[in-house]
Amino acid sequence: METYINSIDSSLFQWLGLIEDYDQPSDSTLPRVITLLSSVLGKMIHKNEKTFHTRHSKDGEITVFHGSRAPSMTVHRYTERVYRYARCSPACFVAAFAYILRYLERPVGTSMTHRLTSLNVHRLLITSLLVASKFLDRKCYNNAYYAKIGGVSTEEMNRLERTFLFDLDFRLNITTEVFERHCLMLRRETVPCGSRKLRTVLGEVTCSCQAI
Repeated sequence: METYINSIDSSLFQWLGLIEDYDQPSDSTLPRVITLLSSVLGKMIHKNEKTFHTRHSKDGEITVFHGSRAPSMTVHRYTERVYRYARCSPACFVAAFAYILRYLERPVGTSMTHRLTSLNVHRLLITSLLVASKFLDRKCYNNAYYAKIGGVSTEEMNRLERTFLFDLDFRLNITTEVFERHCLMLRRETVPCGSRKLRTVLGEVTCSCQAI
């Protein structure tokens, strides 16, 4: 990830925890990106499921990432679990965020829509992080290990990865601009509700309520 870190002012990356602080043990605190990512995903789920129940709609797409019921583990605890056991770089969580949005925004040939919900977020998260780690990190655990972390079988992990890659058309490259934009989207989570704009190291951002 040095390409991204060296390309622009590193203040935001440092703040998100994407740049390792060698003066502090890596296990002492979680990188801020973990908390922000889980918060963003949680808000997306809340908005989607609120809309779903309000409209009594059944036009959401059912995929291999959907479970029959929502796992008991929260998104935040799940994200923290993956970080602690998979040991993937914090930058992978930004990339995984970008991949999930690409997956949700991909066109479909039916009237159904792509929604992030409590039924698919865990499988999408573990799959996107596995893919991001393989693509970005020098070292990465295999699918069997990620399956244990994610609470699925190795066969299912393989199927999820394969489906995810084909659904993205193997578009895994993330440019400096795309990486920067998704960092800013996560940064919005700390802007107080009601504040229209806040100047950051990379420019102005809007209230997090308007980001999702």
